[in-house]
Amino acid sequence: MLESAMPHQGKRLFPQPVKFFAKLPPCLIGIEACASSHYWARELLALGHDVKLLPAQYVKPYVKRSKNDAADAEAICEAVTRPTMRFVGIKSPEQQSAMMLHRVRLILCRQRTQLSNAIRAHLAEFGVIAPIGRNGIEQLLDVIADMTDGRVPTDARMCLEMLAVQLRIVKEQILENDRRILASARETELGRRLMEIPGVGPLLASAIVATVPDPAIFRSGRNLAAWIGLVPRQNSSGGKERLGSITKAGNSYLRQMLIVGAMAVVRYAERNGAKRPWLVQLLARRKTKVAAVALANKNARTIWAMMTSGERYREPLVA
Repeated sequence: MLESAMPHQGKRLFPQPVKFFAKLPPCLIGIEACASSHYWARELLALGHDVKLLPAQYVKPYVKRSKNDAADAEAICEAVTRPTMRFVGIKSPEQQSAMMLHRVRLILCRQRTQLSNAIRAHLAEFGVIAPIGRNGIEQLLDVIADMTDGRVPTDARMCLEMLAVQLRIVKEQILENDRRILASARETELGRRLMEIPGVGPLLASAIVATVPDPAIFRSGRNLAAWIGLVPRQNSSGGKERLGSITKAGNSYLRQMLIVGAMAVVRYAERNGAKRPWLVQLLARRKTKVAAVALANKNARTIWAMMTSGERYREPLVA
């Protein structure tokens, strides 16, 4: 069991890491889940070793004091042997590539928002405003393209045209990225089955397939929901259960998409409630967003059940 900083310390400690581990007999290797850890896990698995990836926050409690490489290695050795330790699933190159589509999409969406806000703010300095939303941005782009509009000075128009070109390029890249994500969701049999769940679209199905390489690492659907951050935060003691709001721990990207998808189902149930009596009864007792979080939790458990059993989605029957 060795410390996880092989990529960072390889030049100093292991000039040829793969050859070094190839000479060792099969053993248990613990690696902190960090940059390039999935690559090294695949390389070591190919050499016959048993590799476990550990979340860094689960290793930290085993560091005694004075953090250094030796103390980190000792903490990893201690943590990897714990019987109740939870590990990170090792992703394949295809799963990492699919997840990269989602990360790049987030970057592009942030850039689109940044460019849109910059165009709005700069034109507002000259008294040119437009309604919120995409239609408003299109109106502002028409103003920038209209050379006869005297409200925008020449130098300002030149700068705004640069931003408009960048915005147009980012929008095209987002559309291309969305097409590839839709294709990746449809490529796998699991992705096609997950998209049958109400509130789970191609974006979420593709992210689930890429993020959860092995559902068996979760003992139940509740563990998956807790990992995503959709269960109440507990402050229980003395046999008394005190539950608060959701923890917001774990994977914020999956949590966001699950709640957004659940909100769409809630809005549909408010208009056509006959097909979802459980949700309608919940909405009668709780606020809309609370019901959406509860439905997102239920969808996460349904996703785990479908991933482990291989079954298709079945609409719940009215008792």
